[in-house]
Amino acid sequence: MRVDAFDFELPGERIALRPARPRDAARMLVVAGNEMADAGVAELPKWLRPGDCLVFNDTRVIPAQLEGRRGDARIGATLHKRIDLRRWQAFVRNAKRLRVGETVDFGAGVAAIAEDRLPDGSFILAFGGDEPVEVLLERAGTMPLPPYIAGKRATDEEDRADYQTMFAREDGAVAAPTAALHFTPGLLDALAAAGVASETLTLHVGAGTFLPVKADDTEDHVMHAEWGRIEADTAARLNAVRAAGGRVIAVGTTSLRLLESAATADGTIEPFAGDTSIFITPGYRFRAIDGLMTNFHLPRSTLFMLVSALMGLETMQSAYRHAIEESYRFYSYGDASLLLPK
Repeated sequence: MRVDAFDFELPGERIALRPARPRDAARMLVVAGNEMADAGVAELPKWLRPGDCLVFNDTRVIPAQLEGRRGDARIGATLHKRIDLRRWQAFVRNAKRLRVGETVDFGAGVAAIAEDRLPDGSFILAFGGDEPVEVLLERAGTMPLPPYIAGKRATDEEDRADYQTMFAREDGAVAAPTAALHFTPGLLDALAAAGVASETLTLHVGAGTFLPVKADDTEDHVMHAEWGRIEADTAARLNAVRAAGGRVIAVGTTSLRLLESAATADGTIEPFAGDTSIFITPGYRFRAIDGLMTNFHLPRSTLFMLVSALMGLETMQSAYRHAIEESYRFYSYGDASLLLPK
């Protein structure tokens, strides 16, 4: 499909720069089939049914944004995919001033060698020392806020907590699974009381999620790979939910993409451990999920393409027009949508 079919105009003032407080005070646009309703995240239990199951991503965002020097040149790096214990793939700012074999000093005793440059322009950075890279990042890194927030204000100490979900457990993401930012222990208790179960999986979200689609046609876009895992017992419980007539509702496009990557043709969710670069566009047949809770996405993005595949492009264009007119807050710190296809 033409990428410009997924374009829309978003006023700058609709971009949320801080999250709602408390988290579950955010608004929620419910799209069920072709019907829409304005609601709040705290009302989520009434929109689900006993026997349904929400699936959360338990990845933890690491402070993967680094600022350093190579000689007189300022070099910025955003780590986005782990290679091994000492090496990470990174997008580099001012990359023309960095050559393979050179060392970047990120301060606080943290340095890395530019070991290789990949065809997409990113680098493999090899960190020195014996301390785990995660420890080095806590010392020298900052939270990698999305560019549409970081371009409007500086990252601060509040973001260390705000840009982390209550489920965060497994270090490795460089972007938050933002739909889960809306959840609180109280909301989770209310869902459990309503008979709604919950499960977790792990997908380490990469910075590639923010990259614009530069191709004119969706067939020409190449997705960056991300690593994920679904445990065997988790897969078995999710299959049992559907077998009993319940719905599997992914919380976030990251959970959805991993579930769909792990599903067989008949919809059985299998254990999974490895990379996925699944790219979902209209025409895709969903196998593993029955609904999605997600935030509002960028125009021309792979994520807006995904929700359009789930609900239909015209339905999502109408939903986004409504959200803009009704002053919903967009993107990572913004409001939510609950998408329930027919």
